Amino acid sequence: MDPLSNKRIVNLLLCWFFIGVSCNSVEKKIYVHLNYTVPCVRLLNATHQIGCQSSLSGNVGVLHVLESEENLDWVLKTGRNPPYLVILESPLFTRSIMMKLKNGSGRVAGVAVVAPNSNPLEGFSPHTTCPNENTGVYSENYDPTMAHCNVTKWNPLGNGLAYEEFDFPIFSLKDDNETQIIRQCYLDHNRPVNGSTPQYPLCAMQLYSHMSAVTDTATCMRRNDINFSISPEMVCDPLGDYNVWASTRPINNTEKGHKMWESVVIAAARLDSRSFFFDIAPGAESGASGFVTLLAAAHALRNATQQAQPNRTILYTFFQGETFDYIGSSRMVYDMQNSQFAVDLDNVHSVLEIGQVGLRADSKLWVHSDPVSRRNSSVDEEVAKLIANLKLAADKSNVSVNEPSSSQPLPPSSFQRFLRARSIPGVVLEDHQSAFTNRFYESMYDNAEYLNMSYPPNLTPEEQLEYVTETAKALTEVATTVARALYMQAGGGEPQLSSISADPNIVTRLLYGFLVRSNNSWFQQLLPSDLMSQLANRPTNLYVGVSQQFSEPTLLVQHLLANLTGSVVNVTQDDCQNQRQDENDKENKHIYYYMWVQGAAPPNSTQREGFCIRSTVRLSKALSPAFDLREYTSKDYSTWTESRWKSIKGRIFLVASHDLEMLTLGVGFAVLLTSFVLTYVISSKADMLFSSGREPTTATY
Repeated sequence: MDPLSNKRIVNLLLCWFFIGVSCNSVEKKIYVHLNYTVPCVRLLNATHQIGCQSSLSGNVGVLHVLESEENLDWVLKTGRNPPYLVILESPLFTRSIMMKLKNGSGRVAGVAVVAPNSNPLEGFSPHTTCPNENTGVYSENYDPTMAHCNVTKWNPLGNGLAYEEFDFPIFSLKDDNETQIIRQCYLDHNRPVNGSTPQYPLCAMQLYSHMSAVTDTATCMRRNDINFSISPEMVCDPLGDYNVWASTRPINNTEKGHKMWESVVIAAARLDSRSFFFDIAPGAESGASGFVTLLAAAHALRNATQQAQPNRTILYTFFQGETFDYIGSSRMVYDMQNSQFAVDLDNVHSVLEIGQVGLRADSKLWVHSDPVSRRNSSVDEEVAKLIANLKLAADKSNVSVNEPSSSQPLPPSSFQRFLRARSIPGVVLEDHQSAFTNRFYESMYDNAEYLNMSYPPNLTPEEQLEYVTETAKALTEVATTVARALYMQAGGGEPQLSSISADPNIVTRLLYGFLVRSNNSWFQQLLPSDLMSQLANRPTNLYVGVSQQFSEPTLLVQHLLANLTGSVVNVTQDDCQNQRQDENDKENKHIYYYMWVQGAAPPNSTQREGFCIRSTVRLSKALSPAFDLREYTSKDYSTWTESRWKSIKGRIFLVASHDLEMLTLGVGFAVLLTSFVLTYVISSKADMLFSSGREPTTATY
């Protein structure tokens, strides 16, 4: 290649480079991208779809900050520049306003809700008034009078907003600098003055959240199956994850469905929660208060069960996906019935479930039981013993254990799925006598603030981690009561009870880790190095997610439970891994689970001193049996799926008037046509326009 050609290529590359830089800088001048957005996504079940989505190219609308419900007329009727993208302050994020916007969706391009920095004074629950009403034990076959919450509306503040379908995107915005830019853009360009129409250019927003799945779970799963491409395009995934369980006595995990000589007492709690926005599910009262209590109780029982093992095995179980029609508990019961779990259902002696226990009024706990199964005298006798053990365990403490009316059914709970299979003695421990005391059930406001987790000012994150809050003290008392009751229920003697006490320091660290920030020094010590990416400087998201992934709470609870109930084994990191894989280790293989965790760094050192933990902690599938059975319209099991999406983003920009856009488009076409005509004319007359005199071929020199 000659030097002149090389020079031309270099010039062309430089031209492309500068054009790209110019385009990029222009794009940045036009758009302000929103970095902290969380959407409402589409979910599907056997009968319909819920949630939100945008068009394929995103929804664009003129910004309008809604200042009051009366101001809705501008969006729905009088405003002259629809469609509008409505900015809602959190007090206006109500069912009344959202349903009016839904019904006027022709003039609404989307909604952005500004998440507050503090909780509202009024209660807000986007869940239904009767959670999981169609998949619990109470039905027309079991007891029609108690079906569909006929006796007790458990969640009276539930407005059902999270179970509505919206044909426009709805995002949550963090109340920060970006939100201030949005407000200022509205004030500068869009705000009507004395009812007058604002002049162009106007501030607009574009939201992208297109969902691939439509109609219902059966439809989306069928579309998953008929894709024959090499890299199939899936449109939805089943909701699900893994249950976490451990036992006080080692159980061979490979011998599925065997009937053991001793019976099992199940201590249960749920791991998940949800809110209207899929990635904001703190679940402080609805989820965390229960599983933190059970973790602390398991730790309190570690020494007692090792030194004086009671007659019955205690099985700690943490169920995933309970918000969505009891995914985890229904799967465990299904596996127990079909010899796919290490314990047979016939081995279950009784169940003690810890529900919402973080908002106790007057230090009262309420023990709920099932009045239908208690009509059986043997079941009633065992339930009475379990309640007596709880009351005895609470003796001389600040906790009082009470029973609600005997005619009242069980609240929404995992235990209901066990009762659907067999009449098993059991109770559910709650902080409410009838309806929930939780005013923010399954909402983004069910957070650390709501549990009154307050810290003195000027504490560093590490000091907050170690500061024992009043909430931690209260849950420690509950955990102590649960631990002592479980020990007696398993056959342990009363003399050992005084040595069983939950540790308030453990409880306060658990609460801080799950509800304030999981990225703290204690959690770091108890996790392997390859899971450090799971820790974040924010509360843990308790949304169950889809079955292909481990959720944050599952991984954290798995390793925390192992550290709180297991023992340290003095082996190297390689030997720790080999212990799990050694085929010749007949005693430990499939009985214990070994994991190497990071440990702490000594003073004046950055090198952590890791160690090996041996425990009985295991994971079991928390995927609804409906997907294994391919019964996507099942009425017995959860059928919830989550739509897939490709892009979630938002941006704001200034938009010109429609007339100016049309004029610009017309001028552009005119210029294009003119250029075509000129090009044609010049090309056809090229011989005349660009001819030059030629010398005769006979010329000589």
